[in-house]
Amino acid sequence: MVERQKFGNLIPHVILCIGVLIVAFPIYIAFVASTQDTATIANGQMSLWPGPHFLDTYYRTIFVGSSGTTREPVAMMMFNSLVMALMIAVGKIAISIISAFAIVYFRFPFRMSIFWLIFITLMLPVEVRIYPTYKIVAQLHLLDSYAGLSLPLIASATATLLFRQFFMTVPDELLEASRIDGAGPFRFFKDTLLPLSRTNMAALFVILFILGWNQYLWPLLITTRDDMQTIQTGIRKMIASHDALTEWPVVMATAILAMLPPVFIVVAMQKLFVRGLVETEK
Repeated sequence: MVERQKFGNLIPHVILCIGVLIVAFPIYIAFVASTQDTATIANGQMSLWPGPHFLDTYYRTIFVGSSGTTREPVAMMMFNSLVMALMIAVGKIAISIISAFAIVYFRFPFRMSIFWLIFITLMLPVEVRIYPTYKIVAQLHLLDSYAGLSLPLIASATATLLFRQFFMTVPDELLEASRIDGAGPFRFFKDTLLPLSRTNMAALFVILFILGWNQYLWPLLITTRDDMQTIQTGIRKMIASHDALTEWPVVMATAILAMLPPVFIVVAMQKLFVRGLVETEK
């Protein structure tokens, strides 16, 4: 019986290892390419083992920059992407949780109509409303600014819906107990709802941070200065029109560096992220 159980566990592990290899192999190739020289990659003679240019390539990538259409170092691009992703994630969570709190716990005219209007905005992603959004941002003189990068993307109907559904599962006895203790709406929100929403906020933060970090179209439109571009647009600008002119080691090193912050966020918040997705009892 023990042997059958070991054999039964072997097949899923083999399939899992094969899947990991399929996913990780392109990342490994990108890392190997970042340690080679440009001539070796351009000639198609790159080996499957890391080369001798690891320190030189990554130092030049982080602190110097490439010779493509953008010459900004990757450190500045990553800082811009980090600020943008944090502002989007924190802003979406803050606005959504306050909106959901107002919809669930306050009685005012057209409450549900307002909620459905928020929900309908799911049908209008930023790509659909990109021209009027760009026009408003330009008129407010927010081009090439962190506010322009993040504010148009900060509202989230999905997060509002998730917080609303969660607040509706909170027992009414907690609200009554807070009222008996003399707590007002703000204190009930701060002392009761926020601690209960910790895992939900963590799960949403991970998803929204990655969403903000991977934005490409919007930063490409509203950034005209190299020192304000994000790492996603920077990678594209590093690739020249002719392969012979592209510094592929720098491009591959930038791609590897671009993956590190999302991976760090997922690993650091893994427990809260999983609990926020699967936890049913509050």
